[in-house]
Amino acid sequence: MSSSTQRPEPPYRRIVAEVRARILAGELRPGDRMPSIRQIAQRWSVAVATATKAMAALRDEGLVETKVGSGTVVGARAGAKRPAGPATPPRPRQAGGPQQALSREQVLRTAVAIADVEGLDAVSMRRLAAELGVGPMSLYRHVANKDELVTQMADEIFGEAELPDPGPEGWRAKLELVARRQWELSRRHLWLPRAVSLTRPLPVPNMMAHTEWTLRALDGLGLPMTTRIREALTLHTLVISLALSMAEEIEAEQETGVSLDRWQRADELLRSGRFPLLAAFPEVTVADLDGLFEYGLARHLDGFAVLLEDHRGR
Repeated sequence: MSSSTQRPEPPYRRIVAEVRARILAGELRPGDRMPSIRQIAQRWSVAVATATKAMAALRDEGLVETKVGSGTVVGARAGAKRPAGPATPPRPRQAGGPQQALSREQVLRTAVAIADVEGLDAVSMRRLAAELGVGPMSLYRHVANKDELVTQMADEIFGEAELPDPGPEGWRAKLELVARRQWELSRRHLWLPRAVSLTRPLPVPNMMAHTEWTLRALDGLGLPMTTRIREALTLHTLVISLALSMAEEIEAEQETGVSLDRWQRADELLRSGRFPLLAAFPEVTVADLDGLFEYGLARHLDGFAVLLEDHRGR
């Protein structure tokens, strides 16, 4: 086949080749943090899926590795001398010894571990199969596709938050409890808010149990079911919206190396004198998302208490 008719190299292989060259040249050393999936997509002007594929190939070659708390870094043995010439595609992992049947829990826990460290975009059927040392087709006995996988992952996480029966005394204490449990889950699993749909929730048991528990917390108040459902959804929206902001801020800080308070201090508009009230507020007010959550929760429940009083009066 002539060079004019050869198929072009896939974009992800170009990214892999460039990163490999930088590692072998010593520009990237073992332990150095790798760019995030989003940064790779932006730097090479490719889709997130292509960037994810490139990172998976680098991992399969042993050039990068994932460390809890650090993200993806250059592998400890990545600087070793390698033969010159074009690299061969990575070989699939071989499972040692007899192949053991996968369980649904293994699949979900491995997927959750990937998402916790690298984000939801890094989770794919191919990547998950590689981590488990099996062929991708083995996964389809447990989940039909990635969408279902992500939904099942979220349901697994909601199962971590035990909700007591009957719970604390009073509707307010109950709503505080369920909201704080969901906030804690979102802090531990930053990808979780992206996996939850408020308008089209799927019928999965642990998520449904949270909604059912919240509705039951409003028993005996004389409220119509429409109001109770709106309250359950609004309370959940409060948690999810703040959790999304928290996840985005943590990701932005990891990608840029600039914390929120440093970013605010560098804002020229705030330093221009045009907005003296905005410039005067303490930087920690915005950076303290836990405090913002507690403030939002308290003010929301104050408003719901007023609604209850109005309902009783009528």
